[in-house]
Amino acid sequence: MIRKTGEHAIVLGAGISGLLAARVLTDFYDRVTLVERDALGGDGSRKGVPQGFHAHSLLPRGLQILEELFPGLTGEMLAEGAVPYEMIVQLRMIIGGHEFAKMPTGDTGVSSTRPFLESHLLRRVRGLPNLATTDRSQVGGLATREGRVVGVRIAGDDGEREIPADLVIDAMGRGGRTLAWLESMGFDRPQEETVKVEVAYATWYLRLPERALGEDRMIIVGTYPGRPKGAALCAVEGDRWLVTLGGVAGVRPPVDPEGFFAWLDEVAPADVAAAVRAAEPLGEIGTARIPTSVRRRYERLSRFPEGLLVTGDAICNFNPIYGQGMSVGALYALAMRECLREGTGDLARRYFAAAAKALDPAWQLSSGADLALREAEAARTPLARMLNAYLGRLQRVAAHDPQVAVAFSRVSGLLDPPSALVRPAVLWRALRG
Repeated sequence: MIRKTGEHAIVLGAGISGLLAARVLTDFYDRVTLVERDALGGDGSRKGVPQGFHAHSLLPRGLQILEELFPGLTGEMLAEGAVPYEMIVQLRMIIGGHEFAKMPTGDTGVSSTRPFLESHLLRRVRGLPNLATTDRSQVGGLATREGRVVGVRIAGDDGEREIPADLVIDAMGRGGRTLAWLESMGFDRPQEETVKVEVAYATWYLRLPERALGEDRMIIVGTYPGRPKGAALCAVEGDRWLVTLGGVAGVRPPVDPEGFFAWLDEVAPADVAAAVRAAEPLGEIGTARIPTSVRRRYERLSRFPEGLLVTGDAICNFNPIYGQGMSVGALYALAMRECLREGTGDLARRYFAAAAKALDPAWQLSSGADLALREAEAARTPLARMLNAYLGRLQRVAAHDPQVAVAFSRVSGLLDPPSALVRPAVLWRALRG
């Protein structure tokens, strides 16, 4: 039996990370309040998540965690139209210009739109008996006492009010307010690691001819040095395909149909480009831009106010082209749960250390890949150049060695740590070529 650690906790932000944090907190607090500035409900679409229109990937490890926190969630989503796929069997990976060999792995994922997933999580969270939601509410600031956070001030349809709390979670994403709050309370801001990536997206929803792509349910075409263009095609609910073009280092995908087709002709296999040309358009092409990847090193702070934690993109926002954000948010939720099981003493230090450990593999993969691009504006150490050369060799070998392809896919799916790629069996295969 889990021991309760407090009376009331508040989560600011009802995105994926906020919903998962709220779920964890209901095990430890008598009451949990989820505060969101957008209206909640409907199909899950929110103004605060403009990137929700584009391709999102719930990696296999992320799906495992969601199923652990919400038993039966996977079956519910599949019953309502989400699309299952098996890694490197029904997911075609074309990384570094090399199409990976296929081999059954048993590692499965679920493909859907971001609003679809978010709406299912929200429905589950709202069904928790000790959780309340407050939407259409702006966060005015923190309530503090002697350097400790004791609640939040919010403004909604019923005016301004202060809500007391034992713990407040900033899950407000890239627009999180903790940096400003720390300065106003006399605390240091965390160090930041930044990689300028200048990602631009263009997404089109289509209905492809039946079995136009055979057994494939997802196709990932990565960027690589010399070609800052990629694409992702995902079968999603509603018998639709979501096709996202991604450009890095300031290269922007076109927003007209002919330009869209020409981009795919350049980067995708011929059967993929032909299937998209034969598809039925389901609306207009939408766009988004992400200038930088940023990691905030909260774990290195010597002081942090009691009663406050941070999760999700407010800790680290990735280059979204790698599809890691939602799954890393799930890892943060597990870290929060494990720390709360040990009580609230020295909670911030323990939690940020655990969150950093969970984040490290995904950050190494994404930032390393970004730095491999000659177009990325960041300094590269000799070690980074050596690791990128090794990863490039692995990608070449994975085109004809299924076991290397499986090893690479398990690391990219956050099922195994990056160190799995230098295990003797994998290293030997890579060097043998």
